Amino acid sequence: MRRYLFDTDSDFATHEIDVAIVGSGLAGLYAAHHLDASLKCTLFTKERMEISSSSLAQGGIAAVTERDDHFTYHYLDTINAGAGLCNRKAVRLIVEEGPKEIIEMLSLGTQFDLDSNGKLKTTREGGHGMNRILHAGGDATGQEMVRTLKETVINKENITLHENAFAADIIAENNKVIGLVVFENGGWHYYKTGCVILSSGGLGQIYRYTTNPTVATGDGFAIALRAGAMMEHMEFIQFHPTGLYTPLNRNRQCFLISEAVRGEGGILLNDAGERFMQQRHPLAELAPRDIVAREIYREIQNQTTPYVKLDITHRSKEFLTARFPTIYKTCVEYGIDITSEPIPVGPVQHYMMGGVKTNLNGETSVKGLLACGEVASTGVHGANRLASNSTLECLVFGRRCAERANSTGYRSKHTPLPSQTQNKNLNIDADAHIIELKGIMVKYCGILRNGRDLKHALDRVSEMYAQLEKAALRTIREMEYANMVIIAMEILKRTYSRKKSVGAHYRTDEGGSADD
Repeated sequence: MRRYLFDTDSDFATHEIDVAIVGSGLAGLYAAHHLDASLKCTLFTKERMEISSSSLAQGGIAAVTERDDHFTYHYLDTINAGAGLCNRKAVRLIVEEGPKEIIEMLSLGTQFDLDSNGKLKTTREGGHGMNRILHAGGDATGQEMVRTLKETVINKENITLHENAFAADIIAENNKVIGLVVFENGGWHYYKTGCVILSSGGLGQIYRYTTNPTVATGDGFAIALRAGAMMEHMEFIQFHPTGLYTPLNRNRQCFLISEAVRGEGGILLNDAGERFMQQRHPLAELAPRDIVAREIYREIQNQTTPYVKLDITHRSKEFLTARFPTIYKTCVEYGIDITSEPIPVGPVQHYMMGGVKTNLNGETSVKGLLACGEVASTGVHGANRLASNSTLECLVFGRRCAERANSTGYRSKHTPLPSQTQNKNLNIDADAHIIELKGIMVKYCGILRNGRDLKHALDRVSEMYAQLEKAALRTIREMEYANMVIIAMEILKRTYSRKKSVGAHYRTDEGGSADD
């Protein structure tokens, strides 16, 4: 693996900071909020602060707030969804610390939806046995929480926000962070620091159909891997059952139809108008996401229409426009009135359960490198994430990363940028290769997998990787492509190696094929 993406022959502006935060979603912003005021911090985000999966989160945040709910119930629901591969201590941690984070968000001004008595409204989503999903603006929960934290963080004197800043590489020597290389303002910058909090989000753009924003090219996973960090559970990729179906979403970003629509009574119908989930799982449409996604996928394979229908027309127009204003408005823009006709939906890549392995304080195997949010593998999700636990995880582990940085006081020795000689002159067509990579991943490493397909995919992506080793990377798009290939390789290796189905990893050749 190439050590760095950048060419050290370039001119670098050098800076010194205490903490670098990469990513402006819930995890990164919450970490910034909890950093000690004495620490000089720069928060980097690839485009605008508002562009993140957190901002797109519709469903809500899971936490025990109802009197008839209990930590044990939330804990067991999470463990069951994770198919036996959750870190039980991590699950206990987020479940028990969750209500405290909700109180904190309320104190900062987050406007969660309330009932007529001024009490927090809750709903239920797939895999949850109780109503414990809080939401804001009906279906704009993530956007509201990001708004709150952004307004809080921009007023902190020790935090500097850098938008349109591409974090290319974490610089580590002797397994210790010494700096971060960033491309911004048309040039290269080297930030000497002993602490990087990685909160860079997901990797959905390596798939043809994903709910992730276009910035989610797996950069954080790749830079952690190059820095020497341990990765975990990369084979566990969650496909959301209900992305809005439209040919316009191909190779871009799919609009998510929240699981909360099914939580409020939405039913799934096939081409023949038949409700099929009742025969597939006791919880029907509210079965765990991996099961619903697989059953929808199978239904689509056995019908002529490339989607199924999600019908919630039995609820009143007043209810639907108030509960799901964003979904209602967006569907209308696509010519669909959810109050009078079913929504065409299909499975789309949605979330990475694995990632950079951390302990309960967000620490990775590289000293000074902390991780939180989707890029991290805290062990909470196991083989299958329980709905709306990820937003809660962002808060709990974002705070814990900050507290670790505060108490440990990671300090860089302000080491100069290491040299790297690059004699690479091969040019690559990044956009064309990215389209090919997306096709490979959706076809061979999607909802249903088998050894023969995975081996074929791994061979082709290995060829793409070998070509990259000879290439000079001159643009951000080329560096994104390099990160996407590196992470696709890691996913395919882990997926190919796990022969048994578990959670979101489903092998149709259980135990491996003859070609393995």
